[in-house]
Amino acid sequence: MKLLEKHEVLEKNSILLLIGIIVVVLIGGIIEIIPLFRKETVIEPVEGMRPYTPLELAGYNIYLREGCYNCHSQHIRPLRDEVTRYGHYSLAAESMYDHPFQWGSKRTGPDLSRVGGKYSDEWHVAHLIKPQSVVPESIMPSYSFLMRRAATISDLDKHLKTLRMIGVPYTEDMIANAEKDAVAQATGDRVDTSGFVSRYGEKVNARDFDGQQHTVTEMDALVAYLQVLGTMVDFKSAKNIHMVEE
Repeated sequence: MKLLEKHEVLEKNSILLLIGIIVVVLIGGIIEIIPLFRKETVIEPVEGMRPYTPLELAGYNIYLREGCYNCHSQHIRPLRDEVTRYGHYSLAAESMYDHPFQWGSKRTGPDLSRVGGKYSDEWHVAHLIKPQSVVPESIMPSYSFLMRRAATISDLDKHLKTLRMIGVPYTEDMIANAEKDAVAQATGDRVDTSGFVSRYGEKVNARDFDGQQHTVTEMDALVAYLQVLGTMVDFKSAKNIHMVEE
């Protein structure tokens, strides 16, 4: 009875009730939010995941700049129709190095989570130059200017250094060789890439992505980024891994 009397005081005093609501919401919010600052408690490690190479990171930045996330998601939900169409459902670890993540909320175009290796470099270049040449019903605009613009790679070391500050495991060696590695990846069939491969792994893509041998273009960078999406994790061996929570 005494408890009910105290509750009645709150019900009759709107200011006290408001303060009580705010306190309860703050406590609940703190309990939910604080664990998220400890990435290891919410993301299960997955073998194969690595930070983006400098060239892939440049492509990621172009992807953001051009607003590709407005029409393409990178989040496959664990629903039968989505898994059948796009592949294995998304894992939290796959976006652990994305700042910001590119899950998206709209699919004017298809999901891109598993687009890496699905098409050739030539297909991607043709698609970005004139989407309708490979997908006649596409409403995507042309990005042909990417072929004419040199990728900004001279400041990639600063990008890597900043990302390391927020938890991306770039090493001093990776940072020091950022520009060199970007050039090596875009001209991989003509230069020594041993140092680059030792830093990012044997599976890394290293080749001339856009067919223009003497320039590292924005097309090189964007295609390099697209070609790595969904390729880091070996899903055949990735069993009993928690899905991305919605």
